[in-house]
Amino acid sequence: MQIWRNSADIPADLSRTVVTFGVFDGVHRGHHAILRRVVEIAGEREWPAVVLTFDPHPANVHRPGQHVHLIATLEERLNRIEATGVDAVFVQHYTLDYARATAAEFVRKQLAGDLHAGVVVVGEDARFGRGNEGDAALLRQLGGEAGIEVEVICDRCDEDGERWSSTGVRALLEKGDVARAAKILGRPHRIRGTVEHGAARGRTLGFPTANLSGDGLGEVPADGVYAGWLVRKVAGTTATEYLPAAISVGTNPQFDGETRTVEAHVLGRYDLNLYGEEIAIEFVSYLRPMLKLDSVEALLAQMDKDLLATADTLGVPPAGRVEPNKVTAS
Repeated sequence: MQIWRNSADIPADLSRTVVTFGVFDGVHRGHHAILRRVVEIAGEREWPAVVLTFDPHPANVHRPGQHVHLIATLEERLNRIEATGVDAVFVQHYTLDYARATAAEFVRKQLAGDLHAGVVVVGEDARFGRGNEGDAALLRQLGGEAGIEVEVICDRCDEDGERWSSTGVRALLEKGDVARAAKILGRPHRIRGTVEHGAARGRTLGFPTANLSGDGLGEVPADGVYAGWLVRKVAGTTATEYLPAAISVGTNPQFDGETRTVEAHVLGRYDLNLYGEEIAIEFVSYLRPMLKLDSVEALLAQMDKDLLATADTLGVPPAGRVEPNKVTAS
């Protein structure tokens, strides 16, 4: 898949294309319905399938004080778009100056002009142009004037009739409801980051962890303990392995911690040295809230239960604490 970041990146011989546009944060099942249709029409017309996406998130440009945490990083978004069969993505650097373009200018200059759109596919909630003045109806009108066919995909909803949306996924993650978020995403929610050194308490207690922190991970769910997977590349190969993990999100109140971190303990493993390695964490199920118990012994007893609950949730063999003197990470 080609990635274009400015008009100069677009091939000079580009003819007609099938285009969709939007942030596509999380690339959830509603997005997939649109992307599948783009690829389908592109195959029928023998035109390239093109996605126009925006970075940073427009809301963070217009309302910087109300920071919207992205469900996934841009890299993750592009990977998931590529998996749908799209030929190219134009990553539009979103600025206030760019946002001043009217709806008509957006269609004429970017869709019909730069991207050579012959067909544009959007969802019912599509908005574009200065002040979000453009909607699906106006797109049909402006597209007709520019020689662009427009197809609008109906909203996709859950069994309760709630529309699948990135905003809805964020709201669920903020509550820790990763299982319901996964139904909208079509997969477990994932964050990604580089493993860093922590306080090393876990290894002395028999629960060595891979620690992630910072703002670049993607949307981190609510504080609590989760069952999930640690995902990593196998060194020296192209293979990916999924390791069952008990995951803690929070500030570690048992030890009066202040920094919010994500800590993943791979069940039964003491031989992993992941420091400096980029990994992903997938959240499958919320197990319990973050607690401050009466003693370290009570905490260990609770963590033993967490390991059993994690194994049961993931359908893997149970594993207890590891022997601290066997931990090889350094």
